[in-house]
Amino acid sequence: MSDPSQHPVSSFPVPDLEDLPDDIRDLIIAVQEKSGFVPNVFLVLAHRPDEFRAFFAMHDALMDRESGLTKAEKEMVVVATSAANDCMYCVVAHGAILRIRARDPLIADQIAIDWAKADVTERQRAMLGFAVKLALRPAEVGPEDHAELARHGFSPEDIWDIGAITSFFALSNRMAHLTSMRPNDEFFTMGR
Repeated sequence: MSDPSQHPVSSFPVPDLEDLPDDIRDLIIAVQEKSGFVPNVFLVLAHRPDEFRAFFAMHDALMDRESGLTKAEKEMVVVATSAANDCMYCVVAHGAILRIRARDPLIADQIAIDWAKADVTERQRAMLGFAVKLALRPAEVGPEDHAELARHGFSPEDIWDIGAITSFFALSNRMAHLTSMRPNDEFFTMGR
């Protein structure tokens, strides 16, 4: 295993926990108590507290709400689109979450490498095809794409969820690139 002290988690300053506003520090400590470590995204984005709050409010609104998509399917969208955007942090971190939510040690790697050949249902393949198209060629997305998803049983609200998750993680991917955000070593082995 590599020595984490040799690899900064961000190319921007990372604040010390004791220097953060109480609400952010409390949230980070709660995440640490639940997972056993602090995901680097929390530390990196804490550089700007107002943006941190907005980012995680949007994240939770999308990823935690009741939906026609399962929690694993939401993570599939994150992994597929983050791979399309060459975002190592999000592929590794959300790949770990996907493995756990899907109870499948192989699925995240399959989707990250080639979602079209991954062991997913035809419905999920349609979802991922739409998400990747929106991530890479958004101007080409049109009513025919919505109709195709509807044929696979997705409601208009489900289509919104797929699009909103794709769009939100485009921001996340770009922030990870901007900051040279490094995935925590713990993520690589979770759910395997």
